[in-house]
Amino acid sequence: MADPLPHLSPAELARYSRHILLREIGVDGQRKLAAARVLVVGAGGLGSPAALYLAAAGVGTLGIADFDRVADHNLQRQLLHDTASVGEPKVTSAVRRLRTTNPFVTVVAHPEGVTAENALALFAGYDVVVDGTDNFTSRYLNNDAAFFTRKPLVYGSVFTFEGQVAVFDSARGGPCYRCLFPTPPEAGSVPGCGEAGVLGALCGVIGSLQALEAIKLITGIGRSLVGRLLTYNALTQDFQTLTLPRDPACPLCGTTPRITRLVAPSHSASCPPLPPPMPAEDYPLEISVTEAKRLLDESPGGVLLVDVREPYEVAIAGIRGAKLIPMGQIPAHVHALPRDEHLLIMCHHGGRSLRVTQFLRAQGYTAVSNIAGGINAWAEQIEPALARY
Repeated sequence: MADPLPHLSPAELARYSRHILLREIGVDGQRKLAAARVLVVGAGGLGSPAALYLAAAGVGTLGIADFDRVADHNLQRQLLHDTASVGEPKVTSAVRRLRTTNPFVTVVAHPEGVTAENALALFAGYDVVVDGTDNFTSRYLNNDAAFFTRKPLVYGSVFTFEGQVAVFDSARGGPCYRCLFPTPPEAGSVPGCGEAGVLGALCGVIGSLQALEAIKLITGIGRSLVGRLLTYNALTQDFQTLTLPRDPACPLCGTTPRITRLVAPSHSASCPPLPPPMPAEDYPLEISVTEAKRLLDESPGGVLLVDVREPYEVAIAGIRGAKLIPMGQIPAHVHALPRDEHLLIMCHHGGRSLRVTQFLRAQGYTAVSNIAGGINAWAEQIEPALARY
């Protein structure tokens, strides 16, 4: 039978010589890498180092899926991009960088990202999927699509100074992401990096570990993180590895699964879905930026915009006429807020403002609504000239 692995040219043998010198990899292991197809979902903080190391390692086909555009605030950690690429699609910047990193690698752009409509077909075309996304909607979608297509998923996440890595591979007996987190957290309960911050170099650590796990899966060397969760604290330089068993009660991969097909996610950590329309005499818990703009324009005397971000954030991008009360100062100012005006609460992405909205409602305010998506959505849909961070 013909050898299915590609042969390496003299130039490739020279480029990968340090890999080939490793007894565990050798020429055959490098040929496995050359034959492999890896999809990196998200060309951001985690996807950047993961994709760069996978390209440098000689993965034959490297897919990059992302629908976002490069912004200034990405450059602190997203090393696939540079100042000149601000404003262009991330896949465009990523493909350009990766092709110059290694001309022997075929880089495929998926500018539509991963959606419920394309996920199954997209994942089916790759051997390993690396999840570099930063929100719960995408993580659950990627996990479920990997489960239904029987593909190993290399998971990574970062938050402030901490990171996690695991390999979810239910097809080979391992757990899935839902074994760890059966259902998404309540909208607004977990701030994203846009609100809590993240150390840039931490992304390099976790993304590199994801690339390492993908390489191990392809070459068959070492012990993968299937069934284990690796945690890392950048402040203390501590690693811990926790056993992560498969959960028999898991709604996806358990013994009596409740999730039997891929469906569109209904939760977004950064932009929660709006509630059903309410009667006109009521005030919805959340409104869109478009609706907020309409209320501010049509009822300027009966609507007050309250910005609960920090002063340094407002210095980057603010809305004229907004009342600034940082979230931590809301309890001290609660009685000074008018009860005869419709209070519109805004933050960066909608997480902090949702918690403030819920707090004010608990204090007896009924005419208070959160602006879903925050000033980030406002800049996208209402005032494109505003800086995004």
